[in-house]
Amino acid sequence: MRATIGIDIGGTNVRAARIGADGVVQDRRARPSLRDGEGCLRLCREMVAELRDETVAAIGVGVPGQVDFASQRVLSGGYVDLSTLPFAERLAQETGLPVTLDNDANMALLGEVAQGAAKGLAHVVLLTIGTGIGGAILDHGRILRGRGVAGQLGHLTVVPEGRDCVCGKRGCTETESSGTAFGLHLAEAGLPAGTRAEALLARGDAVAERVLHRWAAPLRGAIDTLIATLSPEAVIIGGGAGAAMVAALGRVPARRSWFHAPVLGAGLGDDAGVIGAAVAARPKGRRAVLVNGVPASGKSGVAQAIAAATGWPILSLDTVKNPFLVELAPVDRLMNRTLGRAAYRSIFDLTAQFAPDATVIIDAWFGFQPPEVLQAGLAAAGITEVRQIWCHAPPETIGARYAARVATRPAGHPGLDYVPELVALATRARPLDGYPSHEVDTAAPLDRDALMRFLA
Repeated sequence: MRATIGIDIGGTNVRAARIGADGVVQDRRARPSLRDGEGCLRLCREMVAELRDETVAAIGVGVPGQVDFASQRVLSGGYVDLSTLPFAERLAQETGLPVTLDNDANMALLGEVAQGAAKGLAHVVLLTIGTGIGGAILDHGRILRGRGVAGQLGHLTVVPEGRDCVCGKRGCTETESSGTAFGLHLAEAGLPAGTRAEALLARGDAVAERVLHRWAAPLRGAIDTLIATLSPEAVIIGGGAGAAMVAALGRVPARRSWFHAPVLGAGLGDDAGVIGAAVAARPKGRRAVLVNGVPASGKSGVAQAIAAATGWPILSLDTVKNPFLVELAPVDRLMNRTLGRAAYRSIFDLTAQFAPDATVIIDAWFGFQPPEVLQAGLAAAGITEVRQIWCHAPPETIGARYAARVATRPAGHPGLDYVPELVALATRARPLDGYPSHEVDTAAPLDRDALMRFLA
């Protein structure tokens, strides 16, 4: 995988970085933002020229405002308004590189998932606290888009009779808990403009506590609503005022409830947007999670746990093969192996029909075919990234599991006489070489957190 350039267009600065396939920032630039679209386009083009080398394959850009990801167009803007020109199309034409455009909060969330506070998580809410409030939602490992622009979390109503918002509503999280709103709370309390939230946190007097409460309490209400609605694994607070808001939320603790999730500070600071944009720009390919192990090694349970956490589909060798065993019965062991080879090929044929960036879980004992057959199948299916989950247990346990399920298997699967052979196979079986691998002892409780960190 080659390097990509990530660009984060903010209201104050435009940041850009060249990021290698390993996620390491190789070089970076930062310039003051320009408000007009043409000027901002020119600035991005110049920064790309400075950062570009022969390894760069694509560009990702995070922009403020609403973005229709499907059409790659900016629908609305704030301080920097790019809705008046086909920004992604123009930047691609002028640099000769493919460009991926998305909302800046979506890009920041992708960065946090790749390398920051959300690494290893599949269900996350991000709120960015700055001049305004941005938001993004990760559902089953993907950005939630709804009809196109879901995640406008700065416009949840938290104070029904609150301040008017530019969106047309009143009392949005942005009007009550953004950096701009903090300045208004200061003025209403008679405190000097420019007083920092950190200073009020250090003071701890009644006036300071009242300002902090008015600033943080509406966001606490929004967070509680998001947790009850989306059931995330975590809510991440980022942006320029994110750290101060996390501290202020500590003064407004969540009430005991049926619904809970940790609220965490973002981990990447100003790098979240450029890292996420670079991740989004990476050339897309299908991804396979090979859940591997001998028969009765516990593969199916592990595959189902991954699917439950991610929403990724499972293609199982037995699920494809078993209907044929039933329809063609009686089937001997030789025909069973023949159908197994056909099912193996079918899995890759089916995967080739999925979306170009899909992730699929393949549940099979991959040792029953030569590695070259697997490599050919992966290539034919357009799979560019592979992770292996190696499932194992004590051989005697595997033999006992197989014996216990013989009566429930379709005719054509080996019977009880196969158990000694299977125990011997389990003793010598090893995971596939050449792929990142994570071992799961299925005789022990499944460590889902470790498993999902590996797959992140």
